[in-house]
Amino acid sequence: MGGGIRKLGSVAIDVVWQLGFIARFFWLILVYSGQSFTRLNLTIRELYFSGVLSLLIILVSGLFVGLVLGLQGYEILQRYGSSDSMGTMVALSLLRELGPVVAGLLFASRAGSAVTAEIGLMKVTEQLKAMDMMAVSPIARVVAPRFWGGVISMPLLAAMFSTMGIFGGWLIGVVFIGIDDGAFWSQMQAAVDFRYDVLNGVIKSCAFGVAVSLIAVFQGYDCVPTAEGVSRAITRTVVSSALAILALDFVMTSFMFRGL
Repeated sequence: MGGGIRKLGSVAIDVVWQLGFIARFFWLILVYSGQSFTRLNLTIRELYFSGVLSLLIILVSGLFVGLVLGLQGYEILQRYGSSDSMGTMVALSLLRELGPVVAGLLFASRAGSAVTAEIGLMKVTEQLKAMDMMAVSPIARVVAPRFWGGVISMPLLAAMFSTMGIFGGWLIGVVFIGIDDGAFWSQMQAAVDFRYDVLNGVIKSCAFGVAVSLIAVFQGYDCVPTAEGVSRAITRTVVSSALAILALDFVMTSFMFRGL
């Protein structure tokens, strides 16, 4: 019994310590962001690395998610004589939930893990220590550009995911099944609200971008400088990012759509 209590206390202390370290790390990123923005080429390069190189998987996944939503939605809606509302169902599902969440999970798997591996390998090869020796802040030179590259990329990728998903729903519903094109788009435009649907989805994707980017750069910066340590850091990035996205989605949804 005493050993279990000691183990529980040790775990709690480690969690509190790590949360404090992450908070301090995030504060340092914000402090040194000004220096990183003075070198815009660094941030632009990370935008390409995190955003453009993730575009293919985002677009293809969004298209197939829209196709599946269209098929499933049509099977359900036609039972109640509401198959023309398929556009509304696809758009609201993507803009409110599936777009930001699935895009965030894909972003964490592709870009987040790559950022962690890159920073971790720089730590293994002692490049970060070399920057310290030359009076160059590794947070300003390495961490902050990658953080902001992910934060800026995530909302854009989520918007493209939702757009391709809506296109996939239109493709399966109008082109293949034969739903009226005008009814598909008109009912969607009448049902989608900019404040509750589009803007809230953008806010969610921004929050997911901050969470995933912070976890990715922190795990890479804090990893054990060995091959096994980098591997574990990448795994922690993907798992922690997925849990953070789902938890944030629940909390933000409970506040955003409580009055509907």
